[in-house]
Amino acid sequence: MAICTRKSRSFCIVAALLAFAVIASSEVFFEERFEDGWETRWVKSDWKRDEGMAGEWVHTAGKWNGDPEDKGIQTSEDYRFYAISAEFPEFTNRDKTLVFQFSVKHEQKLDCGGGYIKLISGDIDQKTFSGDTPYSIMFGPDICGDTTRRVHAIFSHNGTNHLHKKDVMCMVDQLTHVYTLIVKPDATYSILIDNVQKDKGSLYEDWDILPPRKFPDTEATKPEDWVEDEYIPDPEDKKPEGYDDVPKEIPDPNALKPENWDDEEDGEWTAPKIPNPEYHGPWKQRKMKNPDYKGKWTTPMLDNPEFVDDPYLYAYPRLKYIGIELWQVKSGTLFDNILVCDNPEYAFKLTEETWGKHKDTEEAQFEEAWKKMKEEEEAEKKRQEEEETKNYESEASEDKEELNDAAAKIEQTVSDDSKQEEAQHDEL
Repeated sequence: MAICTRKSRSFCIVAALLAFAVIASSEVFFEERFEDGWETRWVKSDWKRDEGMAGEWVHTAGKWNGDPEDKGIQTSEDYRFYAISAEFPEFTNRDKTLVFQFSVKHEQKLDCGGGYIKLISGDIDQKTFSGDTPYSIMFGPDICGDTTRRVHAIFSHNGTNHLHKKDVMCMVDQLTHVYTLIVKPDATYSILIDNVQKDKGSLYEDWDILPPRKFPDTEATKPEDWVEDEYIPDPEDKKPEGYDDVPKEIPDPNALKPENWDDEEDGEWTAPKIPNPEYHGPWKQRKMKNPDYKGKWTTPMLDNPEFVDDPYLYAYPRLKYIGIELWQVKSGTLFDNILVCDNPEYAFKLTEETWGKHKDTEEAQFEEAWKKMKEEEEAEKKRQEEEETKNYESEASEDKEELNDAAAKIEQTVSDDSKQEEAQHDEL
């Protein structure tokens, strides 16, 4: 905690007032930190329950965390569907900035699955909320092997879900990370991970929500007299006389014939070659700007008659629910600190107060847990090897006893046969 000295007291007061102003000027539509009473605010769907495939959520801070009292909700059963939602007072983000943020942690080292959350408009039956329930925005990480590791940002428009055309890499470790989507009234957006911007752009350009404003004129061709050569040889630049007569190498003037050199035995001595300082390579004519240059020819674009601008492309009139809907082969995904508001500064501050405050401790706990897990794996591996060796030695001992018994029986049989032959011989 920062301490205000007498000299810095004024600064501290100003900083506190500014922080208060940020909070006061922010409109928070939904904020869930999963403290006591969270179950009264959330509705668990009955989707897949009759089939025995509905997974259960647990209220926990996870195996490694910065604060055991800072809990979220975590998937707890493998090969299960999960669906849960919460209602908030209906609002529209028309003429407002929309901030959608949450933290997610994949403790199970997710191989294939999602960690995204949905913003839903209108009225829904929360008890039947499912993967088929229409949504307005779906946002968050999606992982499947080494091929899919992206942040989904899907916008629904007129009943069609539109995927982000750009790939934004998500985090793939087993620690908590914060994902933030900011959509502004000018239809620009930003995607942040852990308060660091990873992507920005425009809904017009990075999603195919509307038809393109223009399209290429397929009938247009480049004019025959179109000049694309920006530079041409300078006709005033002439090759100097004798330029090509300058050799690339010359005899080394400082080289001396070795004293023990014998012309009769070694042949005529010649000085070794060295690079000629007067040689400047093949002559190249100087270039000059082409006065007829018109630039690179590009296909002209035509106005698209099917394009109709929507100045409220970014806006949803009846945002009312938060929904989490997942299929998990391997459970262990934990959600926390879900926020819907209109002020990016408030979201940034919340991230610093939660994730920023606990991330170092969480990482240290994870490293310790990882180390312990590796030690347990090595101990188990050693135990299994010892057990296999013991079983092998036991089986070998049993095989040896069986061989000894068989040998003894053979010896006894041979002995009995020998005695019988001797008895028969005596009788004769």
